[in-house]
Amino acid sequence: MVDITQKQNTHRTAIAQAIVKVGSLATIDAIENDTVPKGNVFAMSKAAGFLGLKKTPELLPDCHPLPIEYAGIEFEMDGLNITVKITVKTFYKTGVEVEAMHGASVVALNMYDMLKPIDKNIEIQQIKLLHKTGGKSDINNF
Repeated sequence: MVDITQKQNTHRTAIAQAIVKVGSLATIDAIENDTVPKGNVFAMSKAAGFLGLKKTPELLPDCHPLPIEYAGIEFEMDGLNITVKITVKTFYKTGVEVEAMHGASVVALNMYDMLKPIDKNIEIQQIKLLHKTGGKSDINNF
């Protein structure tokens, strides 16, 4: 792990996304009408995303454990695409970009798992960092 003992705590924010593309409007209808056999897709995927971002340092050996002081997960549907956006905030010595991207990945994987019984054409796309602030470099709007 990188030595961060001399770094200063700063307010840090990261926003990441993943896009889940489903194969048909029938899948979108099942999500909207809460008729997916495995349960409520958004509620379950949000819970999975929170667990995923909190467990990032347990799964990625170079990530420092850090306090997650805020996490928010939003979904936006557009045609066959469901965009997942995760915002993570902390006041710490290192950023939360990997936690945000890991959370977005876990949300997308959970959605895939829940939807695969009704749709065999699901794709996970564009897992990426959208925005980051704090520390030595503020990088906005990728």
